[in-house]
Order: sequence, then structure tokens, then C-alpha cells
Amino acid sequence: MNESRKTGIEPDEWEPLKAYTNARIALGKTGVSIPLKESLQFRLAHAHAKDAVYSRLNTADLQADLASTGLPVEWVKSQAGTRDIYLQRPDLGRMLDASSVEQLQQLNSSPADINIIVADGLSATAINENAGSVVRLLVEKIQQAGYSLAPIVLVEQGRVAITDAIGGVLHPRLAIILIGERPGLSSFDSMGAYITYAPAPGLTDERRNCISNIREQGLPPAFAVEKIMYIINSAFRLQLTGVALKDNAGLLD
Repeated sequence: MNESRKTGIEPDEWEPLKAYTNARIALGKTGVSIPLKESLQFRLAHAHAKDAVYSRLNTADLQADLASTGLPVEWVKSQAGTRDIYLQRPDLGRMLDASSVEQLQQLNSSPADINIIVADGLSATAINENAGSVVRLLVEKIQQAGYSLAPIVLVEQGRVAITDAIGGVLHPRLAIILIGERPGLSSFDSMGAYITYAPAPGLTDERRNCISNIREQGLPPAFAVEKIMYIINSAFRLQLTGVALKDNAGLLD
């Protein structure tokens, strides 16, 4: 008796591709419907994604983890006071609240080459699980390359463009924000890195480079840091980031 007759599930010719991706492909079918197991797994994945959107930064553990780099850590907030406001008003997530601006202004530090920012974005879960290892390795690589570092800034309810608001206060030559990405049904813990040369209020996203899907099941932290360092070195050489800076690492000349 063949497998489809035993289980009632018709085989899918894409089945071999499942070895290469976590995407929801080759689900099979039972009559005109997908199998019950796949339906339940979809609901579970949807629940994980929804939980990630409403997850919160583990600020105590994160601050301790980031402080292990030897750099000061500043915890600030955007103008989105609650998670619901953050989701409804993306513009407020791009701006620092007044007390955070004052807090950063009081640092009285000289502008550094690089400022690392960590923000919850749309998945604090991604930051809780991935940011510590990436930041520790990234700080090590940056220091080995001879660049100076500003205090690490940890942002609650932050969007990517809060990089520019922070840059308008600290004035680093370049900023990197590690942020939780929009959860997918197979990647609720994915973190992104956005790199901006000369961050300042008023910039738009074509001025940034993005490295996406940083997590153990996607782009592993060590590999992600190598890609970030390639962008950093290219950015300082060309004095720009964004659409004019291409990631050609590993390509033939």
C-alpha cells in the first residue's frame, strides 16, 4: 500500500525542497484541504509571530550582556509610550522622547566613529535571543579595526529611523541599529542590522544598508558580523551608505 493511501495525504512534488527552507511549501493535501497537522502548525506559527510583535525587551539581561563589552549602555525610549501606540503611530517610534534627548545630550562625549544601537522593533524576542552575541563580536571586530565607539544605546519602542534622531545628538560618523524584524510565519525571531553613514534627522531609507534574517536558523551571528564589517569598511572608504554601496563581498573582481 502506498503512503498516500495509508495516510490519506497526497504527496507533493516539491517535497525535496523542504530540506533547504523553513518556508511553508510542499504541505500536501487531503482532498481539497491541507492536512490537519499542517493547519495546526500554521496556527502555532501565527501565534508565535503575534507574540513576538507584543514581546518586550528583557532590559536587565540585555543591559548586563551589552555592558560585558566594556562600553557604557544608555537605555532610552521613543515617543511611542505604549506598544499599541507604537504599532499605530510608526512616526513616533522614529523620534526620541524629551527625557531621552536630554539623557544623551548629557553624555558630553566627543563624536565617535561608530554608534551601535539596539532596538526592539517589531520583535523584541529577536533582540533578546540574538543581540547579545552579535554586539559582543561586533564590538571586538570594530575595536580590532581601530574605530572608536560611542556608548551603546538600547531603545524601547524604536523604529529603524530612530538611528537618525540619536545621530542628531551623538554625531557619530556611522551608526548601526540592530532591530527586531517583522515576524514571519517561519521566522518570528529574525533580527536586522541597518547601517547609516553620517546619521542625522531627515534621512530616508535609501541612505541605509540592510543585513536581514540574523539568527541561528538564518544568517548566523558570526557571518552577519563579517558582512557588517564589510559594509563599515566600505562606508568609511566611500563616505556613504545606501543604494550607492553594494555588498560585493565574496564576489569575483
